[in-house]
Amino acid sequence: MAGRTARLVLLAGAAALASGSQGDREPVYRDCVHRCEERNCSGGALRHFRSRQPIYMSLAGWTCQDDCKYECMWVTVGLYLKEGHKVPQFHGKWPFSRFLFFQEPASAMASFLNGLASLVMLCRYHTSVPASSPMYPTCVAFAWVSLNAWFWSTVFHTKDTDLTEMDYFCASTVILHSIYLCCVRTVGLQHPGCGQCLPCPPCCCC
Repeated sequence: MAGRTARLVLLAGAAALASGSQGDREPVYRDCVHRCEERNCSGGALRHFRSRQPIYMSLAGWTCQDDCKYECMWVTVGLYLKEGHKVPQFHGKWPFSRFLFFQEPASAMASFLNGLASLVMLCRYHTSVPASSPMYPTCVAFAWVSLNAWFWSTVFHTKDTDLTEMDYFCASTVILHSIYLCCVRTVGLQHPGCGQCLPCPPCCCC
């Protein structure tokens, strides 16, 4: 009985996640998107949209449908605020003002700067730590795992798609590699022969 109840709870949770967020479930949002796509995303209207769309937007993958969802999101947010309600989420995310082709400008910039800091510290590590150091290969591998994660984080916050959501997988690899690095470092320090182990680049361990 308990097992059946647990399965029902899990199924209910999965159904709730699949149904989307409060904002994109709103009829006003869905109707707005439907009308916008009918009006702007086919035939001559679509050609007109593409002709006036900045080249950097098309290169970043912003489509007419994406533009409709963005505009209708803010229409819905305006109605919520007008009626005294809190700002809702849309498709699992809070609404952000788009800047150029960046869907989440601040998050994209923060991810880029974190990646840049990791790259700078990796270069310093290469020049200051001998390649013969016992922890050298492990720390360099961790630095590249971190760089990969920050790259995909920047891409994800620039434009959220099914492909760029691999950012979550890359973030998980950083966590797993951090645990591995912690174990290797701890076990290594327990052996006198590994007393020469040098620390990893600080920024790469963030």
